[in-house]
Amino acid sequence: MAVRPITVIGHRALHAPTKKVKEVTEDVRTLVADMFETMEAADGVGLAANQVGVRLRVFVYDCPVPDGPNARGVVVNPVLERLGTPAPLDLEEDGEGCLSVPGEWFPLARHPRARVTGTDLDGHEVVVEGEGLLARCLQHETDHLDGYLYVDRLTGPLKTEAREAVKDRGWVADGIVKWDPSTTDADEV
Repeated sequence: MAVRPITVIGHRALHAPTKKVKEVTEDVRTLVADMFETMEAADGVGLAANQVGVRLRVFVYDCPVPDGPNARGVVVNPVLERLGTPAPLDLEEDGEGCLSVPGEWFPLARHPRARVTGTDLDGHEVVVEGEGLLARCLQHETDHLDGYLYVDRLTGPLKTEAREAVKDRGWVADGIVKWDPSTTDADEV
């Protein structure tokens, strides 16, 4: 297992839909193990394959849930179902971040519940359903696999603020396309 560099906003890999996994090979198993290690090193709750430069439809998650152990797993070829109606945006409660937009947080209204179906690494059906942070995580990671970052879904002044924050970080101007969570804190990128 290894910690892989995480792709930063502006890299084309983050804006292209991923490819369906046709067969779980040893390379895919290694990718998933590396993704778990990378997510842990980066202190994240989810990570999509294209965030580590691999255009396959797979994500991992390790997300806190109320009154229990973290929801943790892998979903291969996920299909998302958004459940319920998003509440009006709460600027204090609806903060969202992303390992590919390190150090930034912006409010984004999401559906209150979500369900993802897919398979695990052994081809068994997986159904993950959650609310709150887990629902946000499932929507966020599936968005990645569809070629969207959460900042792409922002509107109005928040979208402008996010663009300015990314510009101020200087990632594009400095040619930064990846960061290594094993050696760098997200706020330092």
